[in-house]
Amino acid sequence: MSIAKRLVLASTSPFRAQILRAAGVQFDAVASGVDEKAIVMDDPARTAMARAEAKAIDVSGKNRDAVVIGADQTLSLGGRTFTKAVDINDARRRLLELSGQTHTLHSGIALAFDGKVIAATVVNVPMVMRRLSSGEIDRYLATGEWRGVVGCYQAENHGIQLFESIGGDTTAVVGLPMPQLLAALRSVGVNTLDAPVGPWALAAQG
Repeated sequence: MSIAKRLVLASTSPFRAQILRAAGVQFDAVASGVDEKAIVMDDPARTAMARAEAKAIDVSGKNRDAVVIGADQTLSLGGRTFTKAVDINDARRRLLELSGQTHTLHSGIALAFDGKVIAATVVNVPMVMRRLSSGEIDRYLATGEWRGVVGCYQAENHGIQLFESIGGDTTAVVGLPMPQLLAALRSVGVNTLDAPVGPWALAAQG
């Protein structure tokens, strides 16, 4: 029987950490050494999940007593996949392209233990952005929320003003879909409501 003593988030993202803490989940945060740009699959949802798996495996190899949570998010519009903007001009072009369109966020999550993936899934969220004026885009960019996020917006903050509607739950939009993550944890034997702190006896993987 495999025993996990703790949970580790394979990310130092303050957004993902905040979501976990808000749910009462106790964890350590460790940055992965994965170059996510080097992992590109044939569709954006598979890319998000493959990157999440790679991050979980990477950190799990150095934390063998832990169930490791990997997460990644990609964005697609009209068959194209987008990643994080390199600078404010790139972010402006991104928002101009997304303006008045419906794009999809793909939030991939994976669990790894002892260097192996034990659960993985991806959640797809439709995002309907209203048509924005150039002035609105400039004012939003001035908030700085475009930095470090795939869509160049933070829908949980000022970025909500950019949208007509958002499908799914807000945790998936931020990049860590909690209902699916908690279900995945329970499926492998980690129920953080019944037992907030390890050790946990992991379910046999078949």
